[in-house]
Amino acid sequence: MAVSADEFKQALGTLVSGVTVVTLNNAAGAPRGITVTSFTSLSLEPPLVLVCIDHRASVHDDFHVGGRFAINLLAAEQQSISNQFASSAPDRFAGIAHTLAPGGSPFIDGAMTSIECRCTAALEGGDHTIFVGEVECTRFNDAEPLLYGQGKYQRITRA
Repeated sequence: MAVSADEFKQALGTLVSGVTVVTLNNAAGAPRGITVTSFTSLSLEPPLVLVCIDHRASVHDDFHVGGRFAINLLAAEQQSISNQFASSAPDRFAGIAHTLAPGGSPFIDGAMTSIECRCTAALEGGDHTIFVGEVECTRFNDAEPLLYGQGKYQRITRA
């Protein structure tokens, strides 16, 4: 029996995960970004990650093999940044402080972790493209993660 898209989305929505904003520069050099839910590590040797971007996403066509992108794992205080990058605002970077990684990708200031990658592969996966990135640079800060699951933002409760 096939699972409906709504049922599949509801089932996966029970998983609590870190909130991730993927950023990159478009062909004109303008910063672009989007909040994503499908991000994970792939390999230690070489260090690889993957991110899945919906074909309809406004930033989808800005990705290309050989280009660079950044993964920004947001800190607990950055819920408004998550919401802004998840919106359909034409300039999602409006008012967002950021610095450039060595390869030029935008790192969101205050993010718990930022990772710059060089895109090494683009694979089709249903209505998404799976972009594989080789990690070239990382930046960390001592912050609590912003989490999302069960349809809302979550916080860690220390035992």
